[in-house]
Amino acid sequence: MPHPEFVGLVNTLQATAEAAMGELNAATASAARDGLLTEGRARQTAERSLKLLTMLAEKTRGNLDFGEAELLTDAIGALRARLGN
Repeated sequence: MPHPEFVGLVNTLQATAEAAMGELNAATASAARDGLLTEGRARQTAERSLKLLTMLAEKTRGNLDFGEAELLTDAIGALRARLGN
């Protein structure tokens, strides 16, 4: 069973990237209002979140249960597809 804090971390990083790419929700709308998600900065934010998720996958390889590994792999794949990486 995935650890709740791990799930929260992955979901937060993915949501940050998605918000930066224009998928705003209530939790990220204030960042957009504050100008933190301008076009150039938005891509940087999304790429940084992807890099963090990728680093997390590398550093935890072999130490995650199936659900955690799948969650992380799916998040990385979705962001790579959105960013064209």
